[in-house]
Amino acid sequence: MCATMHGGSFEMSAHRSIVLALALLMDILIGDPPNRYHPVAWMGQAIGRANKHAPHKGRVQPFAFGAVLATGGAAAVAGLGRLLVCIISHLPRPLAWIAEATILKMTFSWRGLHQAATHIETALVSDNLPAARQLLSWHLVSRDTSQLDMSQVSAATVESVAENTSDGIVAPLFYYTIGGLPAALAYRFLNTCDAMLGYHDAEHEWLGKAPARLDDVANLLPARLTAALLAVAADLVGENAARALHIWQRDAGKTASPNAGHPMSV
Repeated sequence: MCATMHGGSFEMSAHRSIVLALALLMDILIGDPPNRYHPVAWMGQAIGRANKHAPHKGRVQPFAFGAVLATGGAAAVAGLGRLLVCIISHLPRPLAWIAEATILKMTFSWRGLHQAATHIETALVSDNLPAARQLLSWHLVSRDTSQLDMSQVSAATVESVAENTSDGIVAPLFYYTIGGLPAALAYRFLNTCDAMLGYHDAEHEWLGKAPARLDDVANLLPARLTAALLAVAADLVGENAARALHIWQRDAGKTASPNAGHPMSV
């Protein structure tokens, strides 16, 4: 049986607030472990192995395979998250906070995103366009960057940072807040599945369709929350929050994705 960790909604909220704060502190001070120790990398490896055995011809079989992989994988990861919460609940409270925060930290990476953007900025300021292109393709985008000029690299960096702020920071923390570790881990699996399979090419068009649509649904609220937070942040640093809100309303729908345009426009 799983021990009761929280006595009520207030205690649960207090627990999650402490864990979230600790996870953010861990991310700022320590960052991410090497990939061989990172649960998200393990998810990616599992999805990659499944992709090797997936049907890629036709529509129905690839679509069904992708749907089962995304939903089944997310459910399995959520179940593992629930098991971890049960195990952690037997620990003394300070240790339980630290253990849960350590796992939560693996679902997001503010420090990694900040470092990637800073390295690209440094290359651009130094007029080192080849390095900036390479860093952009290594850290932030999957498309070819070899022909981008400096303004295009800069724009791609800003757009990617905005989108990754939603997908890689706000969304997992949002789901942790409302559903604990199981929800945060399930979201991270869905997002990783979309990132690896959600391409419009012959191999992935139907295989990645269900993961992409599920990821769209999962990010509906986090993307809009991210845009609102960016508008608030603009006001805090002395920028024009009202103009940010106006541009958000004007430009949010200009991307093919139902979500990416929201944080990108602000």
